Amino acid sequence: MISIEFILDTLVLTVLFAIVTLSLNLKYGYTGLLDFGKAAFFATGAYVSGLMTTNGYPPILGILTAIVIAALMGLLISIPAIRVRSDYLAIITLVFSETIRIILKNESWIAGGVLGIRGIPPLIDPRTTPYQMYLLTHLLIALMLYMVFFTVSWLLTNSPFGRILKAIREDEIASAMYGKNNTLVKAFVFSFSCAMAASAGSLYAHYVGFVSPDLFVLAITLQVWIMSIIGGPSTISGSFIGALTVLTIARGTRIIKDYLNLPIDPNNTMFILTGILLIITIMFRPTGLVKEGKIKVV
Repeated sequence: MISIEFILDTLVLTVLFAIVTLSLNLKYGYTGLLDFGKAAFFATGAYVSGLMTTNGYPPILGILTAIVIAALMGLLISIPAIRVRSDYLAIITLVFSETIRIILKNESWIAGGVLGIRGIPPLIDPRTTPYQMYLLTHLLIALMLYMVFFTVSWLLTNSPFGRILKAIREDEIASAMYGKNNTLVKAFVFSFSCAMAASAGSLYAHYVGFVSPDLFVLAITLQVWIMSIIGGPSTISGSFIGALTVLTIARGTRIIKDYLNLPIDPNNTMFILTGILLIITIMFRPTGLVKEGKIKVV
């Protein structure tokens, strides 16, 4: 029987990845910016918050600092990156992500190298809190953060600014001809999206209490892309639907072996089911499970 702890743990991870997926939806789905460096900013949030809190700073300060640093990093990267074509932007962000991971892995003086950072303090003390309450508290905190970004993203996309984003996505040259500052808009979206991913990384670090370079491989970025495509890249609510769908498959295949005698390894089962769902979505629902709606200017 599935325990309540397992369900709560799955929901915590779902909300954290929904935040990262939302950041990708805003960047790719609405603006058309190809970003294959999500793992880098997820790691930035985790490492900055982990380093600060293990050195005595309060978690809230670590989370806020991680958000600011990631936003500045995103802004600096966006200056040269957003001036190139979308396929080159994808390559630049991918190379940046792998560069960050390799540096963290090989330069042990920065954050422990391959050993990573251990003993990251949780947001609440698990020694004095029942485990279910510990999980529920992290879930509520993650949900509050998700709702903040959800609301801000909804207000941005359902405004004249949202029209500019879609104009850039559809035809950047035409948008510039109408006097829109495409570079400034894309830089803002890039920076804001990076900050969102970093906030999820910070909460993740405090939740698991440990970070290492092997936790932020390219597979994380690809998983977020799958969540975005399945949920609906040009939507706000699709971020949660996509994250919940993919993680339900991923976590469900771990326990399915207890009920069914399958000749396939659970990890392979996860890849097969996720791949089938992705193909079906692209073939019959290319806009994702949540359909892109019209902009409601507020």
